[in-house]
Amino acid sequence: MENQKMENMLNLALGASAEELERSESLAVGYNADEKTWEVIVKHSRPLEGLEELGIKQNQLLNQYSILTVPQSNLQTVANLPQVEYIEKPKRLYFAIDRAKAASCITYVQVSESSYAPYLTGRGCLVAVLDSGIDYFHEDFRNEDGSTRILELWDQTLGRIFTEEEINRALETGSRREARTIVPSVDSSGHGTAVAGIAAGNGRESQGQYRGVAFESQLLVVKLGVADPLGFPRTTELMTAIDYVARRAAELGRPVAMNISIGNTYGSHDGTSLLETYIDNVSNYGKNIIVIGSGNEGRSGGHTSGTLIPGQSVNVELSIAPYESGVTVQLWKSYVDNFDITLVTPSGSILGPLPSVIGPQTYDYEQTRILMYYGEPGPYSKAQEIYFDFIPLRRDYLQSGSWIFRLTPRKIVDGSYNFWLPSSAVLNSSTYFLRPTPDITLTVPSTSSMAITVGAYNSNYQAYADFSGRGFTRVTNQVKPDLVAPGVGITAPKNGGGYEARTGTSFAAPIVTGSGALLMQWGIVDRRDGFLYGEKLKAYLIRGARQLPGYDVWPNPQLGADVIIVSDFLQNSIK
Repeated sequence: MENQKMENMLNLALGASAEELERSESLAVGYNADEKTWEVIVKHSRPLEGLEELGIKQNQLLNQYSILTVPQSNLQTVANLPQVEYIEKPKRLYFAIDRAKAASCITYVQVSESSYAPYLTGRGCLVAVLDSGIDYFHEDFRNEDGSTRILELWDQTLGRIFTEEEINRALETGSRREARTIVPSVDSSGHGTAVAGIAAGNGRESQGQYRGVAFESQLLVVKLGVADPLGFPRTTELMTAIDYVARRAAELGRPVAMNISIGNTYGSHDGTSLLETYIDNVSNYGKNIIVIGSGNEGRSGGHTSGTLIPGQSVNVELSIAPYESGVTVQLWKSYVDNFDITLVTPSGSILGPLPSVIGPQTYDYEQTRILMYYGEPGPYSKAQEIYFDFIPLRRDYLQSGSWIFRLTPRKIVDGSYNFWLPSSAVLNSSTYFLRPTPDITLTVPSTSSMAITVGAYNSNYQAYADFSGRGFTRVTNQVKPDLVAPGVGITAPKNGGGYEARTGTSFAAPIVTGSGALLMQWGIVDRRDGFLYGEKLKAYLIRGARQLPGYDVWPNPQLGADVIIVSDFLQNSIK
């Protein structure tokens, strides 16, 4: 089943047994065992025709990307189509104001008596939140007359788009319980509600005390779908959400600031996956900005790296905690380098050197099965991936202990290597690399070139937040994050009413999203600069950033260009 048009993980999944798919935490994502179909992301050069005759469902996105649902028996047929360039399987994504607004000098530009009086509120702009949904009943998402500020709410799980009129009818019932009989969309985690409130809440429930950034913007909300009610959204749901927002904003002829506060650790971290290149493509559609949090993997121990020197072996130690149901490990290297990989088990047994043979390999150690895929560079990336999936055999959990990946050089030209574990959100805290590297801990898709990538800092202490995903990107060394915003103890609307403190880059990103809406109001809506979106807006935000004390080099992997300061941009721009 191996095909170079398919990514490594998909090739490995297609060769796995039903039991291995069931036990793996990653391989089965996108697979429907009952219908024996795969959901896949396809990049193609021309329209895909005749798919219905093969039992294939197509959701065509912008710029020659599609999401297909394909019977497994027809995946090779799709891959063999000449217009198909590359195929990837979905990956799971994980969810990573008052004081924050003041720290970013946003309050200053929202005072109508200021010396240059821009009075920026996000009026005329759209703020799009692609997340876990929204508590649309919360007062912070209503106008003064009690009507909704939400233009549309697409609940992907329910498969419905709820209009402004429908939400207003739900609000008129007077209670959350009755409202849900009309608009049954619920934000079960509260994550999306907090993100939306920071970006665009109007503080109505707090009499304005906890007002968000773009508090007069209208909202487009997408509740990302999940295949499992207890699971996480996938990259395919995110791509369809981005597509919907970009198209809808263009139809309405309005600028839109999109917020993405989710991500994962799978990928080469150089911006070359289909999700990342799709985001780059959509960034040029209409007048938009796409803001993505850099993730919370900075101190998780989920990444390690180094440089091999000829004649010197390196041991990379991985601790697997008790009660771990499965672990995947990615090793990314330069294709020109050649080195042996030997696995040393917790008991000291030696597996290997493992053959450097392109394709899948399987190894068993006591109650653990290791599925390995030795990949090749793809059409969009020069990097080589070697993928390991540790799954338990005849038991629920992996055997705990310390594993060693021993790297023994043969021919070294570049020498650099990078290991990544899955997101810390799904691992026990004692599963980590014993000598971790905090750099290149950005989550995907925050490594997208055209996105505005946002890290977090603690505005109380004017210090970098050590959990915040750090840069730069792998190999390309692109400056990421682009800048940071307050992300510790941010007061945000609470699901069900009221407010609560939130911490993470998930809640730093919407400060920049709302700020982007303010600047697009100043430039596009108020007709001062009709081109203030995309890369131009990013450049202006970076130019207006201020530097935290204690750093000698700018930009740097922790902070990018540093702290967002909206008023500095405006003061430099107004003549």
